[in-house]
This record gives sequence, C-alpha cells and structure tokens, in this order.
Amino acid sequence: MSDNEFHPFTIEVAPLSSPKGKFGWAIRKHGKLLERSDRPHDSEERAYASATAAVERAFRPADPRRR
Repeated sequence: MSDNEFHPFTIEVAPLSSPKGKFGWAIRKHGKLLERSDRPHDSEERAYASATAAVERAFRPADPRRR
C-alpha cells in the first residue's frame, strides 16, 4: 500500500516476515528511506495510521513553548 497524499513523501505499508500477521511501514522522500516503524502493527490500517501520524509530525512546526 502506498499513497501520494503527502507528496514528496511516500508511505509504504507491508506485512512483516517476523512476527507473522503483523505490518510495518516506511516513509520515503523522493524514494530515499527517511523513517521506518520500529514496532509491529496488528493491521494494515493501524500501520498506515501510525505512518500518517509520523509524516504529520514531520510537517508540524516546532512548538515554541517546548525546549
């Protein structure tokens, strides 16, 4: 599963070889790997939601109150 909603970023969701039945995601920018999930997700939808949140965190400007 991949999506171009976040151009130039691409979200790829794929089943993991271990553990079986779990999914992982990768975020690419112009084809170059930027970030990959570090935990398995129970469904493709949950993995995609986690990847979407990671892309949105990358777009969000830093909160000036946080240091």
